[in-house]
Amino acid sequence: MAVCLVLKKTTVNLQKKSKMSEAYIFDALRTPRGKGKKTGSLHEVRAIALLSTVLKALREKHHLDTSEIDDGIFGCVTPTDDQGGNIAKSALLFADWHERVGGVQINRFCASGLDAVNLAAMKVRSGLEDFIVAGGVESMSRVPLNEDDGPLLFDPNVMTHIGYLPQGVSADLIATIAGFSRADLDEFALKSQQRAFFAQENGYFDKSIVPIRDRSGLMILEKDEYLRPNTSLETLTLLKSSFQHMGLMGFDAMALQKYPSVERVEHHHTAGNSSGIVDGATAVLVGNRAKGRELGLKPRAKIRSIGTVSTEPTIMLRGAVPAAQKALRKAKMTAADIDLWECNEAFAAVALHFQRAFGLDDSIFNVNGGAIALGHPLGATGAMLLGTLLDEMERRDLNTGLVALCAGAGMGVATIIERV
Repeated sequence: MAVCLVLKKTTVNLQKKSKMSEAYIFDALRTPRGKGKKTGSLHEVRAIALLSTVLKALREKHHLDTSEIDDGIFGCVTPTDDQGGNIAKSALLFADWHERVGGVQINRFCASGLDAVNLAAMKVRSGLEDFIVAGGVESMSRVPLNEDDGPLLFDPNVMTHIGYLPQGVSADLIATIAGFSRADLDEFALKSQQRAFFAQENGYFDKSIVPIRDRSGLMILEKDEYLRPNTSLETLTLLKSSFQHMGLMGFDAMALQKYPSVERVEHHHTAGNSSGIVDGATAVLVGNRAKGRELGLKPRAKIRSIGTVSTEPTIMLRGAVPAAQKALRKAKMTAADIDLWECNEAFAAVALHFQRAFGLDDSIFNVNGGAIALGHPLGATGAMLLGTLLDEMERRDLNTGLVALCAGAGMGVATIIERV
């Protein structure tokens, strides 16, 4: 009998602990996205300054005692040069957060920022840690894409063994198999531009953007600058294929070897219907309710579920769909239970494939545009999308949202949030 009472008491305590260990989002801030070129406004700003700017803003906004934060997790896809040497811990120190706060940089390719938030949620839900700051950073004007020379793109033995393609060719392969025409992709791209510009003009992004200033306090950039509001179908139609030359280098042949039912790869993606190269950083506060209350913070949303998968590495960019499906299964939800959706617009075909897979109406899918219009700061995008999704859920007074991204080598990451 005594043993039964002890077991019963232990079970009750564990149940109480489980309830205390739900993971909540308390806030999410980001920088504006700057054009990822030497002519972009943020080229003069190093990655450590971008990330430390949002970290300082979070601390000051909430009068945050940073000694109470357990860890910092930040995505960075090209962690070399300005972004090398554990940019997470470097930025936390540079932002004058307490020395007790740890820091780790992670790389899950394009899904790194969202994965950082998901890892923070898992640590909180385990009960082993209480409060974490997560997010990501990428300065693509200063540290170009693939500057770290990884084997997936620079070792022929690895590439041919895996059947690994440049992502643009993979996107064209998706469009070919799905039957998306060039017109389909351009029309989606135009919609992204129109929606993002409308959202910017109406202040939908303002509450979460932290302007970037120089040391003298002079404004460098206060809103996303990659948008091209004068885009039209006519201008999009004039753009040449961005990846046909890569296909002719032998990558089309690799794709057809893996997918022999495809007669030829149609190269429909251009600079106009693919994501833009930009600079940016973001930070998200994730913790349990008790610690939030102790810090004087009110939760905005609960992280209901996550999904992490990997799929076939040649076509590669379809991972967002099974990741979202996994997150829905884990939450015991269906697509009909989700009020608002975000899928990263790495390429138009990726987003269209995702939209078709779940039968999503335009009115609830990427409603404020996406990376085609706003740009894709690789290590930060996922966490940025999460913040954008939450802001829009609050603006529309909706309850549930799902964000998903594809990532290199076939991976996909998704997160479901619920307002509280």
